Amino acid sequence: MRKLGIIGGASWSSTVLYYEQINRAVAARLGGLHSARLVIESLDFESDYAAYHRSGDWAGADRVIAGAAERLKAAGAEGLLLASNTMHKNAEAAQQASGLALVDIRQATADRLQAEGRTRVALLGTRFTMTEAWAREHYEKRGIAVCELLPEWRAEVDRIIYEELAAGRVVRDSQRKLKTLITELQKQKVQAIVLGCTELVMAVDVRANVLPVYDTTAIHARAAVEWMLEEAEEARAAA
Repeated sequence: MRKLGIIGGASWSSTVLYYEQINRAVAARLGGLHSARLVIESLDFESDYAAYHRSGDWAGADRVIAGAAERLKAAGAEGLLLASNTMHKNAEAAQQASGLALVDIRQATADRLQAEGRTRVALLGTRFTMTEAWAREHYEKRGIAVCELLPEWRAEVDRIIYEELAAGRVVRDSQRKLKTLITELQKQKVQAIVLGCTELVMAVDVRANVLPVYDTTAIHARAAVEWMLEEAEEARAAA
């Protein structure tokens, strides 16, 4: 099994989901007492990352994420997972600094959407994820159109993430708002919702909505397990 390095803490709430889902999947695949070989660099979200969002200092954020990736490599990581959609804005810096292969949340999600024939989606996440090319282009390159949200909805989704979910709080009124948003997007002929923030699954029921909902945290965790077990399973098949 390959050892995976995870940069987490952005936020800790979603990093918990990654840890549990990756370990459960490894145990299910390998049986017995198997668990995942992981190294985790957990950020102080407030000081190490969110502060750079507020100031627009993305070069500073690059340095933080690149440094974390280098430390994971030094700790024996063979690959890298950024446990945050927004953190993929810093993916290139992390890869260049560490030389580690990246299990990319955008790539894994685009693969799934394409395999299931989705051609028009809404991407919910932080304001950066919803509007910037680094997040959208992986979908658009596959011929998957990303529907524009109204500015007031973008602001509200961003607020829910930063003020509530990133702090581990799930507010009932915000859950209702997100459900209303998804219902409105259905009327715009959107085929599916992409939860492009790893915390959003805490507030959106992926099984009980008017549209199919793609949980990027779960998709990313499964892709990580595939990468971790790929060599071992190929060796068993060849034996």
